Amino acid sequence: MSSPSSPTRSASLPATPVVLITRTRCHLCEVVRPVLADEVAAAGLTWAEITLDERPDLEADYGEMVPVTIIDGAVHDYWRLDRDRLRIALANRT
Repeated sequence: MSSPSSPTRSASLPATPVVLITRTRCHLCEVVRPVLADEVAAAGLTWAEITLDERPDLEADYGEMVPVTIIDGAVHDYWRLDRDRLRIALANRT
């Protein structure tokens, strides 16, 4: 679901393999979070969550896309998260 204009890892994002960008009171974030946590744990990886409420500097890049799933610095999915697609992406990391 990555678009050509999708931002790439900023120096201000955590160095974990997977990052979830969310915001407070985001119902889609509540749906995505447990799926991401399960699949990342099953892959033996770590992840970090950033809320735009705490990081307004990221609003311009990601604000219209939350929740945003980033894998190895590239936007993997936004708005929704497909479990099977995530599992494949995590297994195929280079």
